[in-house]
Amino acid sequence: MAHQPIALIGAGCSGFTTAKRLRDAGIAFDWFEASDRIGGNWAYQNPNGMSSAYQSLHIDTSKTRLQFEDFPVPDDWPDFPHHSLIAQYFNDYVDHFGLRGLVQFETPVTAVCRRGDGGWDVTTRNGTSAYRAVVIANGHHWAPNRPAWPGRLDGPVIHAHDYKTPFDPFDMRGLRVLVVGMGNSAVDIASELGQRSLTERLMVSTRRGVWVLPKVLNGKPVDKTPLPAWMPPGLVRKLAARTIIKAIGRMEDYGLPTPDHRPLEAHPTVSGEFLGRMSNGDIVIKPGIDRLDGAEVVFTDGSREAVDVVITATGYNIAFPFLEAGDAAITDNHIGLYKRMVQADPALHGLWFMGLAQSLPTLVNLAEQQSKLLVAWLKGDYALPDVAEMLRSISADERRYQGHYYASRRHTMQVNFEPYVADLAREAIRGARRQKQLA
Repeated sequence: MAHQPIALIGAGCSGFTTAKRLRDAGIAFDWFEASDRIGGNWAYQNPNGMSSAYQSLHIDTSKTRLQFEDFPVPDDWPDFPHHSLIAQYFNDYVDHFGLRGLVQFETPVTAVCRRGDGGWDVTTRNGTSAYRAVVIANGHHWAPNRPAWPGRLDGPVIHAHDYKTPFDPFDMRGLRVLVVGMGNSAVDIASELGQRSLTERLMVSTRRGVWVLPKVLNGKPVDKTPLPAWMPPGLVRKLAARTIIKAIGRMEDYGLPTPDHRPLEAHPTVSGEFLGRMSNGDIVIKPGIDRLDGAEVVFTDGSREAVDVVITATGYNIAFPFLEAGDAAITDNHIGLYKRMVQADPALHGLWFMGLAQSLPTLVNLAEQQSKLLVAWLKGDYALPDVAEMLRSISADERRYQGHYYASRRHTMQVNFEPYVADLAREAIRGARRQKQLA
């Protein structure tokens, strides 16, 4: 089995940075992509239907924080690039390093099955082939979490995944629109549709208060100068929260519900526009939805609003439709992974996940770092710990990165980039020592 190649699934940023690492290490692999292009979620209107990008989307991570370590972003970029610049950057990376010819485009993986010898069978339109390991980089922002309420609405109910522009998938000019949620997509879409020249009335339904953080403070991106990775996370959050509250004040002053947590005790909602639209009266805040009633929506406080369109910005489900049941134990959008990459069960150590995390400040360059550990394992330079240690570490890491967040489906994969990457470097050293002890 040692002579068999690796299967790599997905050609978004997690896939192509992993592909480069494998190629540079001399590891043979077959690379499958369902679409006819690279870029994944950042390929606007990707023909595979899996991109959730909308036309006005700008990334909320500053340019120097998302760049790859061996391919810097262009100097003339704005601080927060439009999705078209991100997509071009991805394509430039792939072409610069000569990776495009390695991708098998329009080749979705339909099945990944364990074999008795510890290897894996991967099935595509071209048939089934054997691999010694499978690397999954198919992303986690493509399978919409679509809520359901009692009753029926006369107008359409769509997910933010379906939203492209105020005119696509249909013309929303002059309509009464309700956006559900207060995450980044929700406040972006609400800010766009909240313009008085577009919708008659723009409402946002939220079950709880959140902190909406600015992109810029004192003329600089707020994420441009991170605090040192060695600084205790609790101290980092305390210092950051103090700065945020001083800069933007209370959410109630903008007409938003009072958050039941401090800043950074939830995955940040970041916007340079939303709070201004709230101050202008362009957006009306409503509580959670109780039921749908024809031309109206009934809210949990008993109030009613005439609504023509509901847009649910309610997150995404982790999904691996090609895996057999039991090969990825997902419970309430959570999957326990050692260092966010591999399950503890030794029978599943040949199944690695790249970029399956909610990383602050960005996911773009996370797999570029994760792939270092993957390649060390594939080359036999790194050994995973025993099952008990892996389970203990998974639990400890989740407490470290997620323990200060309130319980929510959106907080099951949180990591902070700097301390996480520093931990990966330490783990590589520990794993190299384990490997020597096994030799």
